[in-house]
This record gives sequence, C-alpha cells and structure tokens, in this order.
Amino acid sequence: MFNTQKFGRNLARLRHTADMTQTELADRLNLTRQAVSRYELGESFPDVSILVLIADIFAVTLDELIGAGEPTRGESRILRDVAMGNCDTAADSASDLIGLAPYLKPSVLRVLAEKLSPHGIDLSDLLSLAEYLSDESVITLLSRADPDTVDEELLARLMPLLDERSKMTVFQKILDGEMDWHMIAALLPYAEYLNSQIEAAVVEGVLPWEVLDLLRRTRMAIRERKRREV
Repeated sequence: MFNTQKFGRNLARLRHTADMTQTELADRLNLTRQAVSRYELGESFPDVSILVLIADIFAVTLDELIGAGEPTRGESRILRDVAMGNCDTAADSASDLIGLAPYLKPSVLRVLAEKLSPHGIDLSDLLSLAEYLSDESVITLLSRADPDTVDEELLARLMPLLDERSKMTVFQKILDGEMDWHMIAALLPYAEYLNSQIEAAVVEGVLPWEVLDLLRRTRMAIRERKRREV
C-alpha cells in the first residue's frame, strides 16, 4: 500500500539536495509552506495533478517520484496515469483503489471504481471505498457486487452511510430478487418507514411469510433499544 510518510521523506530529501526551502518549493507549486511541510511529514499527499510539476522541479522521473512511496504495481500505474491526465486508466484490483482513495478526487475514484464492475467487487472492499464515493456510486457498485460476498453483517455496516433514496434502492433490489430477502434484516433498523410496504409485499407474495416474523423481531429490538436510551 502506498506510504505517504516514505514519499514525504523522499520529497524532503529532494528539496534538501536542491538547497531549497519549504517556502521556495511552496512558491514554485503555488501552495503554502504549511502544505509542503505536511507533505514532507507524510500527514497529507499532494494533489495528483501536481506530481508532474514536482518531478520536473527536482529533475526526476514521475515513476521515481511515485516509487518513493513504495506503491504496488497497480497503485503506481494509477497515480502515473492520473497525473498524466490519462482518463482511460483502470485499476487491477479494488485493493489498489482502497490504498489510493484518500488521495484521488471523487470524480476520478468513481470512474476507476465503476470500471471494476465487470469483474465484480467484494462488498468489504465497497465498505472501504464508501466514505470517498457518492451514494449513487455506492449503489451502482453494490448492484454489481459479487452476490456471494454480500451478507447481512456487511450490508448492515453499509446502511448508515446511505441516504434514504439509496436505502429505497436496496429495498427495491430485494423485491426484484436481485438481493436475498434475508438482507431486509440489515435494512430494517435504518428504514422503519418501510414496514407497511414490507407487509404489503408479503401479502402479495413478493416476499415470504417468514419476513413478518423478522419484521416483528426487529420492531421489538428497536423498541427495547429506545427504552434503554431513555
């Protein structure tokens, strides 16, 4: 996984070798001295778009600059391509995106994440990416996730990150049979307003009668939790 501290130490070394102050480098990059200091300490990472400029300033190749952070092969290629403005790049695996997610613009991350879809995406990977993606992107990826990786526990962890419209989308996928009806257990604690719709779906035969028992137990658990919170 890409290491910002090792990248930062190398950046500081390059600056020292060039006999340049943090302020001078900041001026060249149109940044503040504090920003350069955070880069060198590994507390943050430069916008990928200025990596080419940094490499030019210190007369090193882009690969050498990126390589100081010891990225995986996939991470290195993504950073290089994005820095060069190559919008057609794709990630080899979700793990490469997870490592780089904090350093990529949401628009870039969305495109890269959605390109993983034809190969399937593990829901645990999606959870790691969710905080950096829009709800719409999360739902898009969820619909294409490998069904074998979607379980109640993981889905329950995802629910608090979604808005109401996205939760309705998950519910519709359950009704359409795209997701197992047992997933309702993860949805219910965050969508009590769906109770009447669930009951109607059972009566109409869309959902099995077992769902009513699940609904009853969930209501009891929610009431008990609220009672304890009082």
